[in-house]
Amino acid sequence: MKIKYLLILAALSVSLHINPALGQDNITIVAPTSEAANGLDLQAVSELFTETKNLEDFERALNDPDDGINNLDLDGNGEVDYIRLVEKVANDAHLIILQAAIGPDEFQDVATIEVEKSGDNYTMQVRGNAVIYGENYYYHPAHVHIRTWPIIGWIFRPVYRPYHSRFYFGFYPRWWRPFRPLHRTVYRNRVVRYTGRNTFVAKRVSRVHTINRFNYKPRTSARVSKRVTVKHNGRTTTVKRTNKVTNPRTSNTTVKRTKKVTTKKNGRKKTVKKTRVKKKR
Repeated sequence: MKIKYLLILAALSVSLHINPALGQDNITIVAPTSEAANGLDLQAVSELFTETKNLEDFERALNDPDDGINNLDLDGNGEVDYIRLVEKVANDAHLIILQAAIGPDEFQDVATIEVEKSGDNYTMQVRGNAVIYGENYYYHPAHVHIRTWPIIGWIFRPVYRPYHSRFYFGFYPRWWRPFRPLHRTVYRNRVVRYTGRNTFVAKRVSRVHTINRFNYKPRTSARVSKRVTVKHNGRTTTVKRTNKVTNPRTSNTTVKRTKKVTTKKNGRKKTVKKTRVKKKR
């Protein structure tokens, strides 16, 4: 019994030596909840944000095929979707929206970068869109003074105009061409130079509070689906949810939810489609 106890202590010691973060308190393991989330690692996005000097450069680096951070194919057409940036500013708060252009005047908000300033203090977080990453999916800086990042000094200049990408579906920069997404394993190996750092940590709580000033409502496309696999009483069920939002600028919104449920029992598969239309007030 004593030998077993010593072996456990030795294993824990090795683990903490390899990854010091495991020895910290309040460590949260967060995983995305949809297939689409595997095409854009938000830790890599966060790290890239620290390296660029302005949002125009950030948008270009984000979509650069050589860097390979953007591997999203939300509409399933076999090509990576271009991600544009739309920024909103309210006093000392900045909301930077990452939007995937997946159709004529059709965008899917993928994530937001939220930065606020209070006196000499800066707070920042990257939030994944709930449809793609699930509820409460954040990346926060870990014990880093973000005021030293070039892009922070840029967006908080005395005279600053919010950035709004001029690109959309079918109209892209000359240097960009649609390309095929990488396999998940290849993509993970490509972005490991970003995800292997410890600048950011994943959390389930928000640290930026003034973001509510913007009255921000994420744009959602009907082409983006969320798949969830559930096991219950020996049965494996795959649920495919598609959210269709019409007239999102009004308070009355019609939401169409389609569920495709596949049940496997005794070696037989049965698929049922269920559609429900609900009017939200």
